[in-house]
Amino acid sequence: MSDKSFIDTNVLIYAHDVDAGDKHVIAVGILKELWSTRLGVLSTQVLQEFYVNVTRKIPSPLPRSIARDIVKDYITWQVEIVDLEQVLLASELEERYQLSFWDALIVAAVRKGGAAKILSEDFNAGQRIDGVSIENSFATTMTS
Repeated sequence: MSDKSFIDTNVLIYAHDVDAGDKHVIAVGILKELWSTRLGVLSTQVLQEFYVNVTRKIPSPLPRSIARDIVKDYITWQVEIVDLEQVLLASELEERYQLSFWDALIVAAVRKGGAAKILSEDFNAGQRIDGVSIENSFATTMTS
């Protein structure tokens, strides 16, 4: 079994959103660990969503140039490129597991990247989808 962890968009956003309180602290810790172990996996979808959200939707949006630099830093990680094969697999996973298409696309990227788990706040913690486990490190956080 792989020790790789796929990072969902919300973990990246919290790590770079200084207004996210306890979630910011937790996310920074997760990413520091994955930087040091080199076991983090991302996808082009996650990086796109991250860029849009941190430049437009968080309380203190980042300047676009800073967000671009952050995305460039993450290029050194294992980044799965969403291609036609993942789109088709996601359409099957969406139907089989009753997921949103975008969540199914995450699972498809996880499978392609060989990660054992997804670190996310958006999936159901403890759930297994197509052999991939879901972990929510923010489950006990009381901030919103």
